[in-house]
Amino acid sequence: MVRLVVYLVTIALIASGLAWLADRPGTLQIAWQGYDIETSVFRAVVLLAAAVASIVFLWSVFRALWNSPAAIGGRLVQRRQRKGLDAVSSGLIAIGAGDSTLASRYALQARKSLPHEPLTHLLRAQSAELSGDRATARRIYEAMLASPETELLGLRGLFLEAQHQGADEAARQFADRALKANPKLGWSATALFEQQCKQKDWTGALETLQHARKNGHIAKADADRKRAVLLTAKAQNVEEDSPDRALTLAMEAHALAPDLVPAAAIAGRILASRGNTAKAAKVLQKTWTKSPHPDLASAYAYARVGDSTRDRFDRERQLAALNPHSIESPIAVATAAIEARMYDEARRVLEPLLPERLTQRVATLMARIEAGDNGDKGRVREWLARAMNAARDPAWIADGVISDHWEPTSPVDGRLDAFQWRVPVETRDATRNEILARRIEELIAIEAPTVAPEAPSREAATEAGADVIDAEPVTATAKPAPLPEKKPAAPTATAPEKPAEQAAPAVAPKPAATPELTATADVPATAAAREVRPAQPVHKDTSKLYVAPRAPDDPGTEPPAPEPEQPIARRSFRAVS
Repeated sequence: MVRLVVYLVTIALIASGLAWLADRPGTLQIAWQGYDIETSVFRAVVLLAAAVASIVFLWSVFRALWNSPAAIGGRLVQRRQRKGLDAVSSGLIAIGAGDSTLASRYALQARKSLPHEPLTHLLRAQSAELSGDRATARRIYEAMLASPETELLGLRGLFLEAQHQGADEAARQFADRALKANPKLGWSATALFEQQCKQKDWTGALETLQHARKNGHIAKADADRKRAVLLTAKAQNVEEDSPDRALTLAMEAHALAPDLVPAAAIAGRILASRGNTAKAAKVLQKTWTKSPHPDLASAYAYARVGDSTRDRFDRERQLAALNPHSIESPIAVATAAIEARMYDEARRVLEPLLPERLTQRVATLMARIEAGDNGDKGRVREWLARAMNAARDPAWIADGVISDHWEPTSPVDGRLDAFQWRVPVETRDATRNEILARRIEELIAIEAPTVAPEAPSREAATEAGADVIDAEPVTATAKPAPLPEKKPAAPTATAPEKPAEQAAPAVAPKPAATPELTATADVPATAAAREVRPAQPVHKDTSKLYVAPRAPDDPGTEPPAPEPEQPIARRSFRAVS
């Protein structure tokens, strides 16, 4: 619109000028080199304008002819660039769509049109990776390192390739080189930090974290948390060899993250070992209010050297009052009460948890209370059985891995600060038997194995006035007795008496005695079978099997029904009048 207005205004000015000259006639006379030219002013102006326009036109034609080769070449270059950019664009779209064949074709076309374009190198490398030719992709990335424009792109590609192949050291070197080439590059700082944490290079990780914090790659709160975890990891490594250094690191970590349990536990232990009970208690109490944990309770209980079990119980009560709503508070108090043999107090503390908050640790503590208070093994076994079916207690968990202690990194992928104190969730594919076996292994150490009662010895039987005879092992076969048939009464005959030595082995076991045989199945097979015979005469119809007495706390097992034609284990027999 503006151009049209300017054009119309220009035409109007030219027309006005020509009209002004036409209204004012005049004569223009030129005498030069013997020539005498005379014309009007209007005609002279028109001829001058025509001559200037002709000169300009001829100059334009000459310049176009002069620059035509360059113009033709530039036109061809532009056409090739446009074709190459279209190929790059289409190739990247094909890579995003996952079409490796189309991406390779466009990469070849882009290489012909734009051989030195960085996007062409990227397209070729990406298409090679998509087609599975990682060697070609790595070679293309290495070629990018020769140019300053594509060096960072090549380092990024080589880092991803090394990470894909599991070459952690090579990935760390590529990330370090990229960070030195451009300190403001975010991915290189993050990648280098992750690799250093995975390799447990805490000092290097602290330096990289400081660099990332300085360049704004990480938020302040996140940086403080990560720094606290790294300092705790270093303190954990030097706690035994250099406690002074460990205390400095742990206190700095505690100041950055007061809810970090391992840092507070390390600081509390070292301060308590030096006799600084007040400062140790202050550190442990501050963390207990935010994140109660058994390690904190244990360190707080033993914060003062030389305390009695009653003193530790009183200290645990003070600590529990700071966070009364946590389940760790009554558990800590009950543990201290059991150590002090205050079983009534321990039972009173745990009673509120039994209806709805019963966990395996709570049930185990109740078993310890019953075992220490009155030695009722039946109650102990009852609580152990309830513990196997009770809810799980919190544990250190990272990426599905349950650990009995805290670690700074995940054992799966090396991620920093991955462990969390929470209740583990049992996987759906775990069978009932596996879960039961795992719980039994955790709880079986509470009660000592019960020793089976020994069989009466030969000397004891002799002192009791009985004759002891070594008998040969006998294998009896239980068969169902046939029903007796009715026959006419016959005169009864008195059977001659046989010696007791022959009568005892001939007694067939009755079905009612089968449970007793099962209950004594743990008799060693290598022991000689003994037959105890009293001095009185023995009657064949009153003989019974001898069964070893069972422990009063052994509930026993239900024996299976006897099957016909099954051999019965060898047992000792005793004839009783």
